[in-house]
Amino acid sequence: MDKKEFGKRLRHLRKTQTSYTVKEFGSKFNLAESTISGYENGARMPDASMINKFADFFEVDTDYLLCRSNEPRSKINIAYDGGVVDVEDEEERDYLMRQREEFRKLKKRMQQRMHES
Repeated sequence: MDKKEFGKRLRHLRKTQTSYTVKEFGSKFNLAESTISGYENGARMPDASMINKFADFFEVDTDYLLCRSNEPRSKINIAYDGGVVDVEDEEERDYLMRQREEFRKLKKRMQQRMHES
């Protein structure tokens, strides 16, 4: 595992997918600014749990963060009536990822309302 390359990818994702400063990004994960800076500069490496959290946050595969793949996201397989379709088109994949996120938000709101009742 190359700490420098991991750091470059983490910095790239933070800068292109968010408007967070290093400090703001660190606060999302209860990490100090110096810790994130250490990751991004290749001076240190997070543990597996934190790598998974970063991957979930940016919706990328851990293999991408760990430089084992150049594809940020693997193919999405859609199951239907016993068949499977691979979604390789980036635009379709992004659309499906956004829809999945909206579904999760809606599901969470519905669960909260049920618990309030």
